[in-house]
Parts: sequence; structure tokens; C-alpha cells
Amino acid sequence: MTPPRCVILDDYQDAALRSADWSSLEGRVRVEPLREHLSPEELPAAIGDAQIVVAMRERTRFDAATLAQLPALKLLITTAMRNASIDMAAAAARGITVCGTPSVPNPTPELTWGLLLALARQIPQEHANLRAGGAQWQTSLGFDLARKTIGIIGLGNIGQVVARYARAFDMSVLAWSPNLTAERCEAAGARLAPSLDALMSESDVVTLHMVLAPSTRGMIGAREIGLMKPDALLVNTSRGPLVDAAALQAALREGRIGGAALDVFEEEPLPAGSPWRSLPNLVTTPHLGYVSARNYGQYFTGVVENIDGWLRGSPVRVLAAPG
Repeated sequence: MTPPRCVILDDYQDAALRSADWSSLEGRVRVEPLREHLSPEELPAAIGDAQIVVAMRERTRFDAATLAQLPALKLLITTAMRNASIDMAAAAARGITVCGTPSVPNPTPELTWGLLLALARQIPQEHANLRAGGAQWQTSLGFDLARKTIGIIGLGNIGQVVARYARAFDMSVLAWSPNLTAERCEAAGARLAPSLDALMSESDVVTLHMVLAPSTRGMIGAREIGLMKPDALLVNTSRGPLVDAAALQAALREGRIGGAALDVFEEEPLPAGSPWRSLPNLVTTPHLGYVSARNYGQYFTGVVENIDGWLRGSPVRVLAAPG
């Protein structure tokens, strides 16, 4: 009997098979990593007769229409335990088991702080000037973080770590989200902002750590950006659509805020002609928040465990189950 085929999507770094021990599945599954990102039109043909698909975070959308084009699919694995791009109800209705994997909490807060430092001290620009070998030496004045106020929108697991980093840098921490309490802020060493508007206007740095939902899409628009200080910095390592792209692009072009650092975008990978590739006062990375060796080790070790459990008839970390 031919072993079931497993397709691993979006393995950009060719890291899936190097990040875990797959030997327990040898001879039991045919594993096929795909390095290139697939468009929705390309996806059904590429997956084809695969019974198992591994999705890297939310890079690929599995809505009801897409799942209907994958009649052989029986096990869909997402890295980590939450994936808003998968229609769980539709998967269960089609007899597909959806499982998640473990993850570690540090990569996204670490990247958030790295982006903030790069933006505040203009590290990419100074690095480029130095490497170019020209006469320019020290072209910028750094934006001091000490004794400034950081506004954290969303004080969950990631936001709390960012708050700890901020305190280590001698920053005052302000936080807000719709259901945030003063008690939770106090436990995290933060002060509760009375409103989102107050946070936007009082903060020298604004960083977003909210889940994308209909209620949060576009929550930072032209009005909110207009409340920011002229030299304030905006950091987003959460989800691109939390911020109105056109409004932020206009603010950067016109120099109405000090700058922005982004790891996430509405369309990923970014098109070649995207304005995000050339705007001033902007530091960007290609959605690296969760991309670390330790996290990938957790992800793909979990994938192996998920496949093994499913083959044995006892799926683990089930997010959606048939019937």
C-alpha cells in the first residue's frame, strides 16, 4: 500500500525537514516540502492527492471554497495553535481533522524590539552608508528611548514581554485594549490608558499586539495616526490590516510621524512594486516575527507528533474534528 502523501507549504528556508526528527515517519508518509508560495489558483493542483497538508501559520487561506477543491485532504496541520485562515467548521464538515503544534513565546517580542531599535537609531541607513564606502559618516541623530513613553495596544502574552523590555530600557509603559483592566496593567508594570485616543496622543512609541478580527481591522486609521506626536514611532509585528495602509503611507510620505517599523502586511509576500518597499522613515522585515530556529523546532516536532498520532488513530492537539 502506498503511504499517504504529505505536502508542507511555504517552506521558504528549506527548514522543515532540518528542524525536527522525521525518522519515526519513514516509510509511513511521503513528505514533500514546497518552497515557493502558491497562489489560490495554484494550490489545488499542487496539493492534488495529498491526504496531509502542513500550513505555515496564516500564509495560505483554507476557506470553504478552497477545502472543497481538496477532496483527498484528511489532516490539515497548522503551526501553532491558532490560525484565522482556516475555516474550522468547513474542515470538520468535510471530514478533515485540523491539528496545531507547540510554539515558543519569545521570537515576536524580540523582533519587535529589534525593529524598534533599528528605527530609533536608523541602523539600516547607517549600515548602508558605511557599506557603500562613501564619505558620509554619522548622518543621523538617534531617537532616545529612555525616559520616553511606549504605548502597547494589546497586553497579552506578547505585549507583556514587550512591556518588560520597555521597562529595562527605562521607558514608561502605557497600555490599552477594549477589555484591559487596571489590575492587569499593574501586574505587567504598565499604566492603563483611558482610551485608544489617549494612548495614541501620549505615546512616543506605539506598538500593536492585537488579534485581527472584524472589530480590529483598520483600528489605526488616519484619525488615530493624526493624534500621534510628530516624532512618534509606530511598530506593527501583529497583523498588517490592523493599520490602514493608505493612511500610514501618507503619513510617512508627508513626514507627519517620525517613522514606522513593520513586519506584517495585508498582502504577503509583498508585490515587487509595493510602496512599502520604498517609503521614507520605514524599516521593514518579511514577517519574521515567528521565524526562529527554536520556534521552528517546536513547530515541526509538533507536526511529526501530529502525523504520527493521526496515523495511529489518535490525533493530538485537535482544533477541529470530523462530525
